[in-house]
Amino acid sequence: MKKLFLFSLLFATIAINAQDTYIQCGKLIDTKSGKVLTNKTIIVSGKTIKSIEDGLLHGVLVEDVVIDLRTKTVMPGWIDMHVHLEGETSPTAYIEEFTLNDADIAYNAEVFAKTTLMAGFTTVRDLGGSGVNVSLRNAINAGKVIGPRIFTAEKALASTGGHADPTNGYKKSLVGNPGPKEGVVNSIEDAKEAVRWRYKNGADWIKITATGGVLSVAKSAGNPQFTQQEIEAIVATAKDYGMKVAAHAHGDEGMQRAVRAGVKTIEHGTEMSEATMELMIKNNAYLVPTITAGKAVEENAKKPNYYPGIVVPKALAIGPKIQGTFAKAYKKGVPIAFGTDAGVFEHGLNAREFIYMTEAGMPIIKALQAATTTNAMLLDMDKQIGSIEPGFLADIIATNDDPTQNISTVTNVVFVMKEGIVYKQ
Repeated sequence: MKKLFLFSLLFATIAINAQDTYIQCGKLIDTKSGKVLTNKTIIVSGKTIKSIEDGLLHGVLVEDVVIDLRTKTVMPGWIDMHVHLEGETSPTAYIEEFTLNDADIAYNAEVFAKTTLMAGFTTVRDLGGSGVNVSLRNAINAGKVIGPRIFTAEKALASTGGHADPTNGYKKSLVGNPGPKEGVVNSIEDAKEAVRWRYKNGADWIKITATGGVLSVAKSAGNPQFTQQEIEAIVATAKDYGMKVAAHAHGDEGMQRAVRAGVKTIEHGTEMSEATMELMIKNNAYLVPTITAGKAVEENAKKPNYYPGIVVPKALAIGPKIQGTFAKAYKKGVPIAFGTDAGVFEHGLNAREFIYMTEAGMPIIKALQAATTTNAMLLDMDKQIGSIEPGFLADIIATNDDPTQNISTVTNVVFVMKEGIVYKQ
């Protein structure tokens, strides 16, 4: 009897381990080839994709799970290279710097992370916060909370008074003297130390604010805010620690300094000149356009008392230009990565970026590739995410319609699987 029990237990264990999930796809977007395939079945085993088969298969074991997406269009989970999961735009956002504790920020971030995943974004790059984003990444990786896979820059780097100086707009008694530990850089030595602090605190990337910004409580949106030598020191130190560098930049001179120094991605790129476009092509630097954020700040700036007075003219000047700059850069041949700056607008609306990119002349299939294969490559994850292939992580989403035929469908993701777990169906 004991032997029979052990045999039954062993058989049950084998059956459980053998269980696969069969996803029947009416349409399947192959992001590697840029083609839309029909009547395919994705077989998922555990966290990964086992195979992609022709036809609509039903499974071979009683235990196998079949997911019917025969009327849907299936594709890899999207990757957003520019989000801020610790916060979200509101008229009270500035005062909340003084009223929210880290625990409050963490609970809010958990909600924003889940919202982002449910919108079809299974991976994101968080480009700056208080450091809660590192703990959020770790909690998601440990399965404690639900959200996308996160690559984080922890705290963005700035010069004194620069766009990411954490005390901009404070009264003098609160300003103190933030330095490299707080992400403020004023010399080559500061630059090296600030990168090392980010590494110590758990960052995956480094972000610098190479120029002024729109939403900071400071006058300029476009002046260069690091010297050439400081950016070079940041990039070299980041490389030593196995990290790449992203640069927030609206003004052209700051962009050029960043690209010459070896920064990998330029965020926003609003005032980008043709010379900078050519430099980016030469250096294989990528533009992350964040068109959605540009439109959002312009819209919000027209609402009374939504932003501090010093922010409003910057938002009205910069916001409307981003889509046009993206159009010129794409036409010129600048490498493009998908990123939205979610948090500057409401989380979960990230997919609007696809619509704005296509309005500016980028074919939807190219925009989808920017959000999958391109971004996976930039994250050094191109053998694991960004494509539906055997051996890749099972990050799979679906929309009601084919986005190559109906672009608006991207704003209504109806199925989300991340690493083989279904979160939305």
